[in-house]
Amino acid sequence: MDLHVWFAYVATAIVFSLAPGSGTVNSISNGLSYGTRKSLGAIVGLQIGLAVHIVLVGAGIGALVAQSALAFSIIKWVGAAYLVWLGIQKWRDHSSLTAQGGDHDLSGWSLLRKAILINLANPKSIVFLVALFPQFIDPTKDQVMQILVLGVTTVVIDAIVMFGYTSLASQMGRFIRSERIMGKINKVFGSMFMGCGALLAAAKA
Repeated sequence: MDLHVWFAYVATAIVFSLAPGSGTVNSISNGLSYGTRKSLGAIVGLQIGLAVHIVLVGAGIGALVAQSALAFSIIKWVGAAYLVWLGIQKWRDHSSLTAQGGDHDLSGWSLLRKAILINLANPKSIVFLVALFPQFIDPTKDQVMQILVLGVTTVVIDAIVMFGYTSLASQMGRFIRSERIMGKINKVFGSMFMGCGALLAAAKA
């Protein structure tokens, strides 16, 4: 994988991880309820669930490339359009991100198992990865190595971001709960998603 392609993916993966979702809610909730240290297991759990999705998506993309170059190209175009659509939906989202505290007697292992299930039960991440990965994969090169690089990059970035959310929640939980603040955050990330989709589409023109 070319270095400039990887840097472009890093920027996109950061937007993907920062955008509010179920993993974010879990991280903020844990940060508010248990503090950063006890929540580390939950962050690991989220990454285990994400890694499972990455393996499933990677296997599917590899099979698709082997079967049909045309189908792979169609997926890339649909993926770029999906990013723009996702950005529009995020821009219009005015809901607040309310972090609900859980049972304070949960162990670290319980938090880890809960986090794994949260990501495994979130089909949106699979759809997003299916739309995202083909934009950065060269079908003429080794698929396994490219998917491995993208997968590891995704997990590392998401772990860092979830750690940041958890730490931030323990200090600034009341601001993160604010509907007004979340409305602004949604507009920022909505614009980023639309920009990523537009840039990817323009690059293929």
